[in-house]
Amino acid sequence: MTNGILSKHAGTIAVSSGVIAASLYLQMVTVTLAHIQAISGQVPFDMRPIGYGPKEATALLESLGVEGREYYLSRQITLDTLYPVMLALTLSAAILWFGRHLPNKRLIHIGVALSTGCALLDYTENLGIVAMIWSWPEVSVVLVYAVSTVTILKSVATTLAVALVLLVGLHWTRLSLTNLRS
Repeated sequence: MTNGILSKHAGTIAVSSGVIAASLYLQMVTVTLAHIQAISGQVPFDMRPIGYGPKEATALLESLGVEGREYYLSRQITLDTLYPVMLALTLSAAILWFGRHLPNKRLIHIGVALSTGCALLDYTENLGIVAMIWSWPEVSVVLVYAVSTVTILKSVATTLAVALVLLVGLHWTRLSLTNLRS
């Protein structure tokens, strides 16, 4: 994979997909998630990195009302369908770009796996949120805990993936500076 198209154009892909991912994230945070919080008085599921319990989930879903739950489905989930793949592409391309001169390619493989895992967990979280909204007012406690657990796992995986990209990028910077001095 590191000799393919993605690694050859990794820098361009990382920057391009990063701009798209950042734009989507900014739109979610400043528009859709902000609207959900404004109409409900509650923090949206997507913005609870340490999870939530049945009481918090019920409070959010109830305070959203019919129109707010429809907004969550039609606007927030729609944007959050595009965002995970763009973030995964950004992180994967960045790790390939920065890691191409690393002697040990294991970090690249871990970074790509973590990036892909972030996207899969985000999609699983989205499906869980949709299931909770569709099942309202009969939301299963098991479903709430399952989706909350996925939210926590997504947050941890994303933090690890971003940290790994930053560490490999720092290493790449040091190698580049060393080569310039030589």
